[in-house]
Amino acid sequence: MSSSGIEPPKLYQGREPIFPRRVNGWFRNLKWIIMGVTLAIYYVTPWIRWDRGANLPDQAVLVDLASRRFFFFWIEIWPHEFYFVAGLLIMAGLGLFLFTSALGRVWCGYACPQTVWTDLFILTERWVEGDRNARLRLYNEKWGARKLRLRLAKWAIWLVIAVATGGAWVFYFTDAPTLLHNLLTLNAPPIAWITIAILTATTFVFGGFMREQICIYACPWPRIQAAMMDENTLTVAYRDWRGEPRGKIRKGEATRSDGGAKGDCIDCMACVNVCPMGIDIRDGQQMECITCALCIDACDEVMEKIGKPRGLIDYLALKDETDERAGKPPRPVLSHVLRPRTLLYFTLWGGIGVALVFALFMRSAFDVNVTPARNPLFVTLTDGSIRNTYELRLRNKQGEQTQYAVSVSAPSGEPLPGLALTLEGQPDNLVPVDADATRTQRLYLTSGPETTLTQTDRSDVRLTVQDLDGGTSATVLTVFNGKEQP
Repeated sequence: MSSSGIEPPKLYQGREPIFPRRVNGWFRNLKWIIMGVTLAIYYVTPWIRWDRGANLPDQAVLVDLASRRFFFFWIEIWPHEFYFVAGLLIMAGLGLFLFTSALGRVWCGYACPQTVWTDLFILTERWVEGDRNARLRLYNEKWGARKLRLRLAKWAIWLVIAVATGGAWVFYFTDAPTLLHNLLTLNAPPIAWITIAILTATTFVFGGFMREQICIYACPWPRIQAAMMDENTLTVAYRDWRGEPRGKIRKGEATRSDGGAKGDCIDCMACVNVCPMGIDIRDGQQMECITCALCIDACDEVMEKIGKPRGLIDYLALKDETDERAGKPPRPVLSHVLRPRTLLYFTLWGGIGVALVFALFMRSAFDVNVTPARNPLFVTLTDGSIRNTYELRLRNKQGEQTQYAVSVSAPSGEPLPGLALTLEGQPDNLVPVDADATRTQRLYLTSGPETTLTQTDRSDVRLTVQDLDGGTSATVLTVFNGKEQP
């Protein structure tokens, strides 16, 4: 209390636990399906095998940090090809813009990891402690043997889920069966244990205790998504022009949908009781709403019971409010989804996707890099010839050893008389490179004493590397250093 005797305002309000009630309906079933599919993908993917040959890992999806490569089934991404990852991240961002502008926060309500694991934790909580009313009674109950037993059972299941979550993540970064064996025999490296411990703790706390607070306070998307929505965005809303004034309805009493003065909403609080964010959708659009649509299922269930039309709470666009208040039917859903803004996002999203696919299939099966030696720039041999030294780096992206032939020519492709190419340790000028490996080869270019290259300060030359097995070739322009003229 201040010296003036006035209590200062509180800057933080303690969390009030939310106990959402179970509900059945179309949107709830959709959330179950999405939860099952996403969890199955996350937990199962590291165990899928993909045969790439004897010299490559057989894990279908693997982020190989040791070799600095990313494997995704038949696709292999090298460090210098990070633009593929950048392109996917841009597509993910545009995808969020697209779905948010069309359907509001559907990502948050259905596929966000925080939502998926919170749903799983709430499902476990309901199995152990019962539905909403039972959990409320248990929360208000004094600590005793029964409450301790139920809480310990719930926390134990949460902990198993959290450990499985943290463990599944590290399996993406090394061979999953090998790491599992090392974990069970306590031979795994410390970084694996540390990563699992951190992810276990965050999953346990975020999904079990913080839940909606992560969405409200920690996640930036609720604040960003407002800029992605407009009057045509379909989002979960309450038809207050049909539901108000709310209150109990006597049997046979006419309501707004029947031409009466009273609203269809009977103030049963079903929409509030099922909301995982603990909000009342009837208060209008709120930052906390994740558009999970469970309130739609709950309200439709009540409307059916009292013989009123469904859709008191529904996916609505702000632009339709005026027409519906005037008694006109809502506009078709596609008119809200297919509009210039969403079509622009989709065009950009699809264009980047097509470009990535094109780049993926058009990329070379090998990479070539040539670096001239700088010290010295050239060496003068006893017969007056000039020799330049280069480092030739060949990266073989194929799953088998490949032979590469190296030749030199003028930039136009014409032969250069008097210029000889030799490879250190390779008398036939063929460079074998192991499967999925990189090899550095010393290369020499020697020009005769009377040639133009020898008498010229700097000359452009072209090195050609040909894959003898696949028939493809790559060229690199470099410089030949000759004698400096006075």
